[in-house]
Amino acid sequence: MRYKRRRKKKILSTITQPPPPLKEEKKAQDKDLVESKGKPAEENMEEKKETTWEELGLSESMLQAVKNMGWKKPSEIQRESLPFSLKGKDIIGLAETGSGKTGAFAIPIVEALLNSPQPYFALVLAPTRELAYQISEQFEALGAEIGLKTAVIVGGMDIIDQAIILAKRPHIIVATPGRIVDHLENTKGFSLRTLKFLCMDEADRLLNMDFEKELDKILDVIPTERRTFLFSATMTSKVKKLQRASLSDPVKIVVSHKYQTVSGLKQHYIFVPAKFKDVYTTYILNEMAGNSFMLFVATCEHSQRVAMMLRNLGFLAIPLHGKLSQPKRLASLNKFRSGEAEILVATDVASRGLDIPQVDVVINFDVPTHSKDYIHRVGRTARAGRSGIAITVVTQYDVELFQRIEDLIGQKLTKYPTDQEAVMILLERVTEAQRIAAMELRDSLSGGGKKQRGHRHQRQKQKGRHSGRR
Repeated sequence: MRYKRRRKKKILSTITQPPPPLKEEKKAQDKDLVESKGKPAEENMEEKKETTWEELGLSESMLQAVKNMGWKKPSEIQRESLPFSLKGKDIIGLAETGSGKTGAFAIPIVEALLNSPQPYFALVLAPTRELAYQISEQFEALGAEIGLKTAVIVGGMDIIDQAIILAKRPHIIVATPGRIVDHLENTKGFSLRTLKFLCMDEADRLLNMDFEKELDKILDVIPTERRTFLFSATMTSKVKKLQRASLSDPVKIVVSHKYQTVSGLKQHYIFVPAKFKDVYTTYILNEMAGNSFMLFVATCEHSQRVAMMLRNLGFLAIPLHGKLSQPKRLASLNKFRSGEAEILVATDVASRGLDIPQVDVVINFDVPTHSKDYIHRVGRTARAGRSGIAITVVTQYDVELFQRIEDLIGQKLTKYPTDQEAVMILLERVTEAQRIAAMELRDSLSGGGKKQRGHRHQRQKQKGRHSGRR
């Protein structure tokens, strides 16, 4: 990847034992680090005290906006970064998911817009469509008093409709890299030559999703004289390279350890044979009824099948994955947020960046292949100081992956207690739900499933009538 360097102004009976133990890991130090120009400055930091929004120097309209949003006090990333960003510095922020990163970059952008309003003021890049919509909602809430206009430019939506929205000259554009490049290259009259702010959220994910070329094109056509914010959960070599190419003399804010899970999170595992995975998951959902769940799976097909199976068992479950159309993805999110659905069966597309406040329990139905994804999945709960529970379902095939996770986070997960007799009572019902879900999935993949099932049902009714007459 070649970036154009910016100019220098700038876890049954058949298996009874848990996985073997791992080596003891050193405890992570609970110290935050603020760096300026790459030099640690913790020795200059005073002991942290509660900081108010007023002390950060926000304007009266912004103080009212954060109050209206229910933000009682700044989060750590906000408390550490805003004094610099409000004074005009570029920022690279490393913080755990759910730490308030969106507010950390949205507040200074809206404050600057108050002082110097203009269209196409800021471009915010996000790795997923859902995250882009969420960021846009926060910008609109923060800028409600001044009539701030945003445009969400993502794939899966009509490009002509998006061009019309861009022609209305919004203040803030929140986009996925691929689609904004489409518009920069093909939408007549659209350019970002007057852009004042560039923000890249979830930068590590942007790069893992192979958006390097798109980022390069964007950096090539926007002004070098601009403010740039880069926020990421992890600092990878690719992120470092992007930092060098896009930021000028940045202040680096680190408010979390490299692979740390939040303190309010209770982490458990259950160790089960693969063939009983569905029934044990159903047991957990029954035992913890009344909570909201995000259930993570490995593939789009798993998301559909598990959601169908759970619905056949009477749960309010909906899928969320990359093969759904954009309107369906948004509909799934909205149903879950509103409480209309209690279980969101998601692929990793939803493991980063989505702030769904009422998530009580995260279940890793499939152990993530990449250990770092565990951090982002379980980060959906215990957000912003709240408590939460994460349970990982480990089969005989997942032991090595599970050990890697424990190794990565430097702690042992505790075994979640289960009643084997109670689990087996559910087996017959779950098996029938699996069978029906498999039929439904097969019909949906072949197309016209409802029509085919309707014809079969009609033939069976007619056959029954004939049998009755005999």
